[in-house]
Amino acid sequence: MHMEIRTAEKKDVESILRVDRHIEKTELESVIALGRVMVAEKKEAFIGWLRWGLFWDNTPFMNLLFLLEEYRHRGFGKEMVLHWENQMRTDGYGEVLTSTRSDEPAQHFYRKLGYVDCGALLLPGEPLELIFLKKL
Repeated sequence: MHMEIRTAEKKDVESILRVDRHIEKTELESVIALGRVMVAEKKEAFIGWLRWGLFWDNTPFMNLLFLLEEYRHRGFGKEMVLHWENQMRTDGYGEVLTSTRSDEPAQHFYRKLGYVDCGALLLPGEPLELIFLKKL
């Protein structure tokens, strides 16, 4: 199941944008320049990415974890999250945040990884967004 996880580079923008409809190209280029995107590859094939920012400008918040369909449910997502958490710990952070919609099964994935519910956000016309926290 080995895969390589690396910091995204400018060359990854097009691969990510083929699937990621949640971010504009200029913003993706900015977060890549900040080193806030990780890319996963298996035998040099692009399989997914993890993107984060800083909530309140001081707490890492995983904005998106995405694996191409054929790589899901095989442990790659867990490996990417653990890699990201280790990097955040190394960078001196004591906790991380993420969120998912209440109608998506990802909430169970994050709880299995030790994330705990710490809040929610309800936007008009959207399902409840669950907020998760993990102490590192």
